[in-house]
Amino acid sequence: MKNSQHVKNTKHLERSTFESLFRDQYQSLTFLAIKYVKDYETANSIVQDSFITLWERRLVIDADGPLKAWLSTTVRNRCINYLRDNNKFNRDLLILEGLENSAGAFNADKVVERELEKNIDQAIASLPEKCREIFELSRNEGLKYNEIALRLNISIKTVETQMGRALTSLRKSLAPWLTILIVTLSRIF
Repeated sequence: MKNSQHVKNTKHLERSTFESLFRDQYQSLTFLAIKYVKDYETANSIVQDSFITLWERRLVIDADGPLKAWLSTTVRNRCINYLRDNNKFNRDLLILEGLENSAGAFNADKVVERELEKNIDQAIASLPEKCREIFELSRNEGLKYNEIALRLNISIKTVETQMGRALTSLRKSLAPWLTILIVTLSRIF
């Protein structure tokens, strides 16, 4: 029941939005794929398959979510799978070309990083003023709850409550990014 409620509450991807996304992103995603697979036809096929998957999942993917980031991550992962499945995975070449860092994890797509950072900043900015102030003292200055309480002349319980509200709000605001973060972190660890 919970999943069906989630589907009802999300804005579904409409054809016009999909077509616009296709026109705007197809070429850059193809260039991204070519960086990995070194073959235009293969890159083209991977990007087309990624768009087909997006369209097939249009009823479960939130249209207000980070669709560009989802597509970039999908294309990159399919390229890596292609290289692995076709024994074309040369770790030394990937390191040399900057597609893999020395720890063996693939560098996150800069577009995804910028979008995520922008969304985090917007989510924090949307917090109520006192809640945001407490969160930023904890996050940016590394203050403990009792230190925040002393600085703001409020009770520790108030700090705990406001931090709980901040984290709940941020989790809700950043939920569309959860899948992308999990994929990115799974490649790192």
